[in-house]
Amino acid sequence: MIIIGLTGSIGMGKSTTAAMFKEENIAVHDADTVVHDLYRHGALVDEIENHFSGTKTPSGVDRKKLGQYVLNDKAAMKKLEALVHPHVRLAEEKFITDNRAKNAKIVVLDIPLLFETGGDKRVDKIIVVTAPYEVQRKRVLSRAAMTEEKFQQILDRQIPDAEKRARADFLIDTSLGMDAAKTQVKNIISQLLEG
Repeated sequence: MIIIGLTGSIGMGKSTTAAMFKEENIAVHDADTVVHDLYRHGALVDEIENHFSGTKTPSGVDRKKLGQYVLNDKAAMKKLEALVHPHVRLAEEKFITDNRAKNAKIVVLDIPLLFETGGDKRVDKIIVVTAPYEVQRKRVLSRAAMTEEKFQQILDRQIPDAEKRARADFLIDTSLGMDAAKTQVKNIISQLLEG
């Protein structure tokens, strides 16, 4: 089974690209979705509350309050990541085991911080979703509640796009339009299945 690591900086179209793999009947493990689920219930909610007081609500972690703790504090962000990552890894391992049992030929791990968290060491191939900076900036700043400052803070936490592209086995450029991106996805799947 080929394990693909799918990554890309904010606003590059990674989630849309992940959906394209699903459309091709490739199982996708979405780390962000796992985190959202973990923030709603379970042991992690209490672990976060123990370190970031006032973030627990009846419906899980208050992401806004948690953001106030970690956005401008690298040590706090590292602490949060140390709490979250083991839970995400367990879910990822189960996903891989389940798909091996189904004899899947390819699976995708959609990991926004693939390189930053060492996830690149757990995959066979890396796909980086990319677009020119101006396209990325326009996409991100069009999001609700996004500011130039917030965008810059997020970029500061991520390895630069150029470095990600240099470390990729495959690139998908979403600035060429979604039909072109779909074609790129299909071509990558074909190459991997033939190889």
